Amino acid sequence: MEPAPQSASPGDGAAEVLLSELERQVQDVVRASSWWERRGVDCAILAVSLLALPAGFLCLRFHSVLAFTTGITILGICHYTLTVKGSHLATHGALTESKRWNKILMIFFVEVCTAFPAEFGKFSHVNMHHGYTNVVGLGDSSTWKIPCLNRYIYMFLAPLLIPILTPLVALEHLRKEELRVALRTLGFMSLGLYSQYWLLLNVSGFKSPSSALACMLLARSLLAHPYLHVNIFQHIGLPMFSLDKKPRRIHMMSLGVLNLPRQPLLDWAFGHSLISCHVEHHLFPWLSDHMCLKVKPLVSKFLLDKQLPYNEDSYLARLQLFLSHYEEFMVHAPSITELVGLQ
Repeated sequence: MEPAPQSASPGDGAAEVLLSELERQVQDVVRASSWWERRGVDCAILAVSLLALPAGFLCLRFHSVLAFTTGITILGICHYTLTVKGSHLATHGALTESKRWNKILMIFFVEVCTAFPAEFGKFSHVNMHHGYTNVVGLGDSSTWKIPCLNRYIYMFLAPLLIPILTPLVALEHLRKEELRVALRTLGFMSLGLYSQYWLLLNVSGFKSPSSALACMLLARSLLAHPYLHVNIFQHIGLPMFSLDKKPRRIHMMSLGVLNLPRQPLLDWAFGHSLISCHVEHHLFPWLSDHMCLKVKPLVSKFLLDKQLPYNEDSYLARLQLFLSHYEEFMVHAPSITELVGLQ
């Protein structure tokens, strides 16, 4: 999709100069970093998550509350690390420089692990959300809104349905795909879902299909609440733009993106680029999670020195804000922000 034409304004040149200067500084840091820092740390986290899966399935064999809790915790954290962190990095091509391997990894993490069409996920996230961040009707995170639900059901009960809704949304989209792509995606989605179901029956020792399916739902919804919350906290409630009057990229990202504080569990399962370095990620989406964390001090200092916004807030503060302003943020259409002096 091509952006709507914009008339040049006196601030455009200055904004481009600022972004170029910041990009140069970030590139200097990247070039001075080792492969381990650029990609190795995040690849290792994903590898550990894959290797930990057998321990999770085996823990469920033992008939004790502690073993069951441990097994569900391992499977749940590994599931979100692979489906959120892995899918996110692979979608942005941040795991490897090889286009072929990146395509393979994207299919594995998005279709096999997440049960969602890889190309559609990439288009929705990379092309639309990143290309039109907070532009109303395009990249404004409105796909997360369910206006018919009240605030408490949406914030605390609806997340439990994400593991069920994800493949259903995928199936609805596959109806619009060409047959070859739809069959491939359906095959990989089925492989991922059936593999977990088979392992629960044959390795974990579940006696009935219903108990295995219930366990799948429990593990896949372990971090569903923060997953939903993070996706709305970091954009909705911030300035929104119209397509014909959207600001230049550096202003769009500094105004319309917010960082949350570091959380060890969420940093591991979701990645720094979705938690404490979301501003850095939107400015430089090709960076890995670890590199986003490494350039964070540079980016925050640069934006603040140039008197640009650098949005940060706590998880609890955002939760309270959304509960108190739910109708405004999640039900009504967002108002367009007038950026006097930037247009």
